[in-house]
Amino acid sequence: MKRKLFLGVDPNEIPNLLNCIEAKLVNYKKDELIIEEGEVASEFGIILSGRARSIKWDASGRLIIITLIEKSGVIGVMLAASKKQASPVSVQATEDSQVMMIPFKHLISRCKKNCEKHEILLRNYINVVAEKGLELHERINCLLEPTVRDKILTYLSRVSKEQASKTFTVPINRNIMAEYLNVERCALSRELSRMQKDGLIEYQRNNFELKI
Repeated sequence: MKRKLFLGVDPNEIPNLLNCIEAKLVNYKKDELIIEEGEVASEFGIILSGRARSIKWDASGRLIIITLIEKSGVIGVMLAASKKQASPVSVQATEDSQVMMIPFKHLISRCKKNCEKHEILLRNYINVVAEKGLELHERINCLLEPTVRDKILTYLSRVSKEQASKTFTVPINRNIMAEYLNVERCALSRELSRMQKDGLIEYQRNNFELKI
């Protein structure tokens, strides 16, 4: 996402562009909230190092992972553009992270220098928002799958597609995968074993191969 946001901008011009839009670097400790549910966000962020996740709790107090955000992923791009709407989720650093925060108002306001790279950044931002919307749509599809097997296959297929290979490494452990798929940890382990016996997948630890 970071590369897509600055697509078409000369790398030598990026520092001046970041200064123009008043971007800043913010460090977050593991488990620290970057955005809190109910907060009104005026900035969006790019993860330069570390990882994060967007989460919320259901009525019973159970944690639900909405999205997992890797290095170079974006935070709050849709929220920052939503005209002071309260965030429906919290975003939490899952390890020590550094985030580049960009004020939305400086992104959409006309650059004093009327520079072309500012216009390019704004167009790229629109594309990133569209991609984020599609990502959330895929996430909903995963949660709506009726069985544990269907949820697992939907997730593994997406990771395979992202890494452009039938053989790939899942970036999360089993506990987080279970939370992400909204299933019990034991049910996840049991179904993975069954899927391997049925010839659908091969796996060892976090290394997977899709056989379908």
